[in-house]
Amino acid sequence: MAEAYIYDAVRTPRGRGKSSGSLHQSTPLSLASTVLRAIRDRSRLDTSLVDDVVLGCVEATGEQGADIARSAVLDAGYADSVAGVTVGRFCASGLEACNTAAAKVIAGEASLAIGGGVESMSRVPIGSSGGALFYDPRIAFPQRIVPQGISADLIATLRGYSRMDLDGYALESQQRAACAWNNGWFRNSIVPVVDLNGNLILDRDELMRPGTTMEDLARLEPSFTVLGEKFGYDSVAIQRYPGVEAIRHLHHPGNSSGIVDGAAAVLIGNARIGEELGLKPRARFRACASIGSEPTIMLTGPSYAVAKALRKAGMAAADVDLFEVNEAFAAVVLCFMDEAGVSREKVNVNGGAIAMGHPLGATGAMLLGTLLDELERRDLAIGVVTLCVGGGMGTATVIERI
Repeated sequence: MAEAYIYDAVRTPRGRGKSSGSLHQSTPLSLASTVLRAIRDRSRLDTSLVDDVVLGCVEATGEQGADIARSAVLDAGYADSVAGVTVGRFCASGLEACNTAAAKVIAGEASLAIGGGVESMSRVPIGSSGGALFYDPRIAFPQRIVPQGISADLIATLRGYSRMDLDGYALESQQRAACAWNNGWFRNSIVPVVDLNGNLILDRDELMRPGTTMEDLARLEPSFTVLGEKFGYDSVAIQRYPGVEAIRHLHHPGNSSGIVDGAAAVLIGNARIGEELGLKPRARFRACASIGSEPTIMLTGPSYAVAKALRKAGMAAADVDLFEVNEAFAAVVLCFMDEAGVSREKVNVNGGAIAMGHPLGATGAMLLGTLLDELERRDLAIGVVTLCVGGGMGTATVIERI
């Protein structure tokens, strides 16, 4: 079986996921095409050699529907022979797309493939595609499905995290992201977004609030109190966790991931195609894993997915130099660090989705590129990317820098 190597990774900056955001004028198709063109141009690819493009997208409907991966392939000017497929695993869709592309290479189905993702949350709002998991009582009632914010607050309640714990982590995310941007540590992978006339639209993550203080965060009202108490979701969750007397609502916009637009792409291939094209491998896939977890609490999957991936790689958490754990909510990352026994000096060292935003279907691929850039900058070897997933799942990928 072949090994799968990462040859390049790019992403757009993240734009605020509102009609006032800079990327609102850019369609999902244009965002996806932007990163595909960048991958082609940076590596001087003959695109007829690309076997498949796999893109993650959570709300694959409307402008993001009808297999946006194939549309992006065509819009980016790739050869007609290049296939495209869209995959969905909620928030891990972008990482799942990269894992799928790598699996195709390992299995010999592809010599060269691209994984990535796209999400325009300002144009295709979260929840647009509906779905049985959240709307069909046949599954939602017996599985005690609740909104993710309730799940995050449940984690904080069960683990005894305080509002100060969550806000302290959020502040650190802002500070680390600002430091990374100010020092140019993201520069290698950022592809500016331009309009049809070539005029710059955005070249920097737009959501960040580098001047944030603990006092600023303390003034924000919890986001999920009404859903939990007035709409009854707290009671639903407590049916699954009867030992909980009451859920403490502690998450708010400042310690939860931001809604943004963006896209990412990762060039993946075997050793032979790299040699033929004169491409230098930057890292190789050591292991990938996805798991299912309890669906009411929903967001505890990362530690289990990472443990599974590390077992497949014959490694332990102590062998990992850096982790990228999607900051869906502050409690998710705190829970991961506690469960995995990992210090925060190794986790999200350049900030995360709390500071920069979480463009659902693209985030996993973005984190893969961010991790690789930082491994190279620090001259480290082993990195892990992981995300919690709606419905109670987790996905993880272990890479080794070349």
